[in-house]
Amino acid sequence: MIATLLFLLAAHAAVPSHSDSKALVLIFTRTDCPISNRYAPALEHMYKVYSPKGIDFKLVYPEPDLTAVAMKNHNREYGYSIPSVLDSSHKYVNMAKARFTPEAAVFVRGREIYLGRIDDWYAAWNESRVKPLHHDLKNEITAVLEGDIPAYRETKAIGCAIENTQ
Repeated sequence: MIATLLFLLAAHAAVPSHSDSKALVLIFTRTDCPISNRYAPALEHMYKVYSPKGIDFKLVYPEPDLTAVAMKNHNREYGYSIPSVLDSSHKYVNMAKARFTPEAAVFVRGREIYLGRIDDWYAAWNESRVKPLHHDLKNEITAVLEGDIPAYRETKAIGCAIENTQ
């Protein structure tokens, strides 16, 4: 019981965020996931719009053998300026309970309030809409910026599996 409590406290303390940030958004991606790669322009746009408003972003690469050079090459190829981190040990994956890429996790004051899809552009692996109908991640960020801390919510992400999750 005490060990579980200490683990949970350490996990929340490990959520990196600046003291003046309103939220931390972790975006899980893979270099070899076509769905993740199609989201690159939309994610970069969200970063450019919301980071000046106090929302911290981290692009998380959970691939076990990915190197820092390969990550930087991927960022350059897809036009990412979002701060990126290698997560071969799955520290961030386990903290957020992420399972797919692309998938987003939103933390406010160390508490996870959202895990799931960016939007519903993809209804299934091989079925994309012309444009999304629901903008789940944007809605969560907007609520936080308006001073509302939503209750935890989860949506189903469509994409590539993150291997070796617990």
